[in-house]
Amino acid sequence: MIRLSGLKLPLDHPAEAMPVAICDRLGLGPQDYRGHNIVRRGNDARRKSAIQLVYTVDVDVADDAAVLAHFAADHDVRPTPDTTYKFVAHVPDGWRGKRPVVIGAGPCGLFAGLILAQMGFKPIILDRGKVVRERTKDTWGLWRRGELNPDSNVQFGEGGAGTFSDGKLYCRVKDPRFLGRKVLEEFVAAGAPDDILWEAHPHIGTFRLVSMVESMRRQIESLGGEYRWQHRVDDLVLERQGDGTQQLRGIVLQDGSVIESDHIVLAVGHSARPTFEMLHRQGVHMEAKPFSIGVRIEHPQSWVDRARYGNCAGHPDLGAAAYSLAHHCGNGRTVYSFCMCPGGRVVAATSEEGRVVTNGMSQYSRAEFNANSGLVVGIDPARDYPGGPLAGIDFQRHWESLAYVAGGSSYHAPGQTVGDFLAGRPSTALGSVTPSYKPGVTPTDLSQCLPGFVIEAFREALPVFGRQLAHYDHPDAVMTGVETRTSSPLRITRGKDFQSLNVAGLYPAGEGAGYAGGILSAAIDGIKVAEAVALAMA
Repeated sequence: MIRLSGLKLPLDHPAEAMPVAICDRLGLGPQDYRGHNIVRRGNDARRKSAIQLVYTVDVDVADDAAVLAHFAADHDVRPTPDTTYKFVAHVPDGWRGKRPVVIGAGPCGLFAGLILAQMGFKPIILDRGKVVRERTKDTWGLWRRGELNPDSNVQFGEGGAGTFSDGKLYCRVKDPRFLGRKVLEEFVAAGAPDDILWEAHPHIGTFRLVSMVESMRRQIESLGGEYRWQHRVDDLVLERQGDGTQQLRGIVLQDGSVIESDHIVLAVGHSARPTFEMLHRQGVHMEAKPFSIGVRIEHPQSWVDRARYGNCAGHPDLGAAAYSLAHHCGNGRTVYSFCMCPGGRVVAATSEEGRVVTNGMSQYSRAEFNANSGLVVGIDPARDYPGGPLAGIDFQRHWESLAYVAGGSSYHAPGQTVGDFLAGRPSTALGSVTPSYKPGVTPTDLSQCLPGFVIEAFREALPVFGRQLAHYDHPDAVMTGVETRTSSPLRITRGKDFQSLNVAGLYPAGEGAGYAGGILSAAIDGIKVAEAVALAMA
């Protein structure tokens, strides 16, 4: 098979146009072409009057070698790679060792547990939260009634933070082994739509993710894996070795019970602050890392569709339009859009009492009225929060607490129209754009709950973005604060063997450890760490 990339066809092209375009591109006669499969479909909307669909296809031809020789210098014509996942190990016959433990049931922990189970190691998976449907009820309790459960919310519980998100399934990590394909195939087997296998920017949405993580849980349990819910890890059982290093021998739970294990995957997510503090007390090596802070900004989705697609807005092959924006400001800061959610809503994402945190979420249909994205500024430990590995958590908490007060001390979020923000005046009312955040938005002045350098950078960047995307800086667009959980504020550093630098047997993984950002990259990291555990145990 030949993999052909960059094949462009007009929007609304007939099905029979594809074989013709393939044969023209590869110089094939009818006797040379045997069929094709679509691997990827995106779009090129730079010319709104002539939007094109852009395909990558695998083509079955009569003579692969001849075609590849003819196009040897063409990077868009290559042999079709083998994307089949291959297990690196399997449980030894008669194995009776201590079972591996996975802490956290988000995308990283889910795939670490799945791969270990598929290799026969029967992992124990712990999470401080609840199963996904009970967790959903608790999450809605905050959104509808302003009632927070600190152990069961947007951040904690089955499926992790990704469950209440847009369900984006793409990332920029290098993936030479096609581990991302393994993730997508497992999702499809669990009930995701087939189009995630070939859409350039696949997504699932919250409702589908709920049933999918349940299906994957059942698979893990059928293979001998075990879930334990509402089990918070409060301490480590460490044994000092002769060379001064430490070996992890188990974990201590909140109720004082101990689970013995020599191989523990730490996949706790970026908001497991008490766990980070415990690890720091125990001397586990970690370091502060950059993250970002800002707000959620909302516009009617129709504005974004029109700005991106012109008269083709609403076309079923294009769907709800997304955007990606960035601007380097005069104060040395960079403002950029983050986690853009077409046709979605802004959600309450705090995990601690007396604090307000925002995030974005979409369903698979992306059919809600507003588009939203994070509008954030990158910050740096040395410059903005010096003081050690946990200083970023203190920084986040400070602004989240101020946002809680600015919103009325009721889990309502502080909000401001772009017009008022640019004019430097507090908002006392909102305009034509209705914010989607629940339990509610309090019009106010966002400068009360964001650093001055962020406010300054936003005031420079918003008009620039308005020139790049029509109506982005419309006076009625709504900014809702604060967005602080863009990524983990620290990294639990690991070596080439995926183990902690100074605690053998501890495998930091995923977003919370600072090695991923989003569902797909976290899942890929979970696979890599599970493989490292299996190789160490086999």
